[in-house]
Amino acid sequence: MATGKTSSTKALSKRKPFRRRVPMTAEQLQQAFSKLEVKPRGSLQMLLDAVNGFEPKSREPFAKLPPEVKASVPALAPALKRFHGAKVQLGWFPGPARASPCADKFGYLSSPRVRAATRLPFDAAHRNLLDQLGDLMGDTGREAAIGDSTLPAGFTYVGQFVDHDITLDVSSSLNAPTDANTVPNMRSPALDLDSVYGRGPALDPFLYVFPSLSGNPTAIKLALGSNRNTGPGGPGGNAGFGGMQAQTDFDVPRMHNPANPSQHTLTAVIGDPRNDENLIVSQFHHTMLRFHNQVVDVLLAGGSSGDLFVEAKRIVTHHYQWAVVNDYLRRICGAPAVNAALTTVVAPVGSPFRMPVEFAVAAYRFGHSQVRENYWLNFNFPNQPMAAVFNFIRPPNLPVLSKWVIDFNAFFDTGVPVPVNNKARKIDSVLAPAIESLPGFTGLLAVLAQRNLRRGLALGLPSGQGMAKFFGLAPLTVAQLTNGLPANEVAVLNANGGVLLKKTPLWYYVLREAAEFHGGEQLGPVGARIVAETFVRMLRRDGGSFLNAAVPFVPSLPSTTPGDFTFADLVIFAGVTQP
Repeated sequence: MATGKTSSTKALSKRKPFRRRVPMTAEQLQQAFSKLEVKPRGSLQMLLDAVNGFEPKSREPFAKLPPEVKASVPALAPALKRFHGAKVQLGWFPGPARASPCADKFGYLSSPRVRAATRLPFDAAHRNLLDQLGDLMGDTGREAAIGDSTLPAGFTYVGQFVDHDITLDVSSSLNAPTDANTVPNMRSPALDLDSVYGRGPALDPFLYVFPSLSGNPTAIKLALGSNRNTGPGGPGGNAGFGGMQAQTDFDVPRMHNPANPSQHTLTAVIGDPRNDENLIVSQFHHTMLRFHNQVVDVLLAGGSSGDLFVEAKRIVTHHYQWAVVNDYLRRICGAPAVNAALTTVVAPVGSPFRMPVEFAVAAYRFGHSQVRENYWLNFNFPNQPMAAVFNFIRPPNLPVLSKWVIDFNAFFDTGVPVPVNNKARKIDSVLAPAIESLPGFTGLLAVLAQRNLRRGLALGLPSGQGMAKFFGLAPLTVAQLTNGLPANEVAVLNANGGVLLKKTPLWYYVLREAAEFHGGEQLGPVGARIVAETFVRMLRRDGGSFLNAAVPFVPSLPSTTPGDFTFADLVIFAGVTQP
């Protein structure tokens, strides 16, 4: 799949990552970790490359911080808990919390005129029609006939994790027309990892582990959880089945009551509870916790004396953002759409922004069609149904059982051999039956496709054809919309005078467009443009993003390709791909 860069990205790639003038040796690094009593995961060479890629001179020298900050930071540790009156750097907090005009609501990308002319009427007849269409999208047996894409399945859950980083609608109705401009977005619309960092150590200290009072008080890590020992699991590495270990700390942190175990709720203590919805996304969230902690360890070992939390958070966030744009989006949208967005989207830092529902409720929901019915999870569980992926993140299977820890070598191209490399399903109008009956829900809430279609109807989204014309693109023809569909689905599209073929729901249109233009491997023109432009706009308006770095950002962490950074590189560096 093409992953070409724009001219601006090419310019960045010509810059070489920073390298220490006097590199640290492997022996020196081992001594540093030993002195710090730190046991980081991963190969020594990888960690050595990371240390030598960081500037020893901190951008945020702790010694030069204001006296009240230097006095406050140590006092935040659990032993003292002096939060009242504390003074800390603003870099500890989510950027949008400091400057984010109009970003607390959803809104529209399309014009009122386009929506008025092309949306479906909100009435019983059209709700019934959409319910019929949604019911057919999850028909048992259809998924098997479609086949896999070439996309590693880990990106399905990267997409879910990213969605939880930027959107949360808890108030719109499926049963009444709703103006998106009135709907609060309960997540910051920025790739700032507030789903991981929460509001920072000063306001959400329960997410963190503070250093000992004798160390750098800013070397703050994210808390990890423990596993219930049920035997070896997780990555086997090159040794395969025999390489697995009984993992002890491969879960997100959870609520415990040591005095009364019967009152353990085992609720995930993380920045967004949706990241504990299924085992795979929960384990990916755990990976992001480790990612931050590994960066902190490397900064410490390298002798950085700055505000290590601010530095680590910046490094983690910028590498994550780079991977979202240059790995995830280029795979999902195609290089031309990403390049065009990087070239044409103008969004001054701090400019007003409302998360477009054309993105959040339609185009970005392509991931629902990528979910597999079965996964290779680790050497213990070579063919597990999606139902198990949900059930093994719920009582009585918590904390995550050690034998169920995910082997991410089967979800990303890490180079570590596994019997099966899970691939995502193709992007099309067919959903895995497993996600058409979501655990814990009944009625319409449990039927994912119907719920998605109803939400688009309630929010008055433009049709797919309307959105295509808004972008100046030729809409799909009737033949393209119906190509390869079963007769019963074509009959629903033709019902009521063929209204769904004239005003096709935007979500359904994006899925059909992907199937027709790219065989389900990536989004088509309308979907790709909505998704790519929304992400680039979020990054452009965020003064703390990698696109707005004072010195053009080039990834410095170890990677397969120097100067690049992928999600495979991320899971490797986080230390979750080896026993």
